[in-house]
Amino acid sequence: MESRAKFFGHAIHPILIVFPLGLLGTAAIFDAIYLATLNRTWSTVSFWMIVAGLIGGLIAALFGLIDWLNIPQNTRAKSVGLYHAIVMDVALILFAVGLYLRWSTPETPATIATVCSFAGLAFALVGGWFGGELVERLGVSVSPDANLNAPSSLTHGKAFEVDVRQHNLHPTR
Repeated sequence: MESRAKFFGHAIHPILIVFPLGLLGTAAIFDAIYLATLNRTWSTVSFWMIVAGLIGGLIAALFGLIDWLNIPQNTRAKSVGLYHAIVMDVALILFAVGLYLRWSTPETPATIATVCSFAGLAFALVGGWFGGELVERLGVSVSPDANLNAPSSLTHGKAFEVDVRQHNLHPTR
């Protein structure tokens, strides 16, 4: 199934997620560098990366919702999409709480603010796996022949049979 929200023929949600995921992930790395060095520059940069990452995450989530609403009911893709959304929302909430906790002193965040950053990154990585499952395994937003009930990639079952002579994907039954 192809995405309903496209830009020049490409699904918008997968395009947009790289920005908040990269910004928020790097913010957590900069928080770790701050903790190791106590150089306030790193925590200040992390603060602004979280601001930008949250803005980008909210925009990406809007386009993800548009795509999710168009996935047929009672499919594995619909369930995986819901797990993806919940886990990514938790990640955004954790980063937002961390941002709130460091708002008045971005150069010296409280320990709990950096813990929120690390926990947010952990959730974002798990949510990213669910997103990868949607696109790479189930073909959501990228394949008109998507197999919306393909088995989990953790089961090692085939999602598609590939005919290399004709370059066509045929969902396994």
